[in-house]
Amino acid sequence: MTRGRARDLNVCGVTAAIAVIDGKWKTILLWLLETAPRRPGELVRRLPGLTEKVLTQTLREMEADGLVHREVHDGRPLKTVYSLTDFGRELSEALAPLSDWGHRRLEKLAQETPAQETPAQETSAGDAQAGPLSVS
Repeated sequence: MTRGRARDLNVCGVTAAIAVIDGKWKTILLWLLETAPRRPGELVRRLPGLTEKVLTQTLREMEADGLVHREVHDGRPLKTVYSLTDFGRELSEALAPLSDWGHRRLEKLAQETPAQETPAQETSAGDAQAGPLSVS
């Protein structure tokens, strides 16, 4: 799905929602920001594999979509803090049932799969801590 779909008025509601969460890092960033405001350095440390460049790009997209608020505090060095907007919290709450469904699906797959290790059994950064929008 392309970024252009995020602003397309001629799509169904599900497509409109998916357009703003499409991408590798957006759902986990929603979850992390749901629990507390965060500085960019903390987000990079908590998400191995996420580069500062990709984080900045992703947060800017989320800010443009009205999900994230960026606050810059004066001082040396400048301190930037990201938090969810009310609209972002609303999206996070809407995704909670989808997350629950996803976990049920993973449990079902695990029961159907013999006792071999599957990708669903590997632990990711998001699985380390469960939250309302725990992303696997």
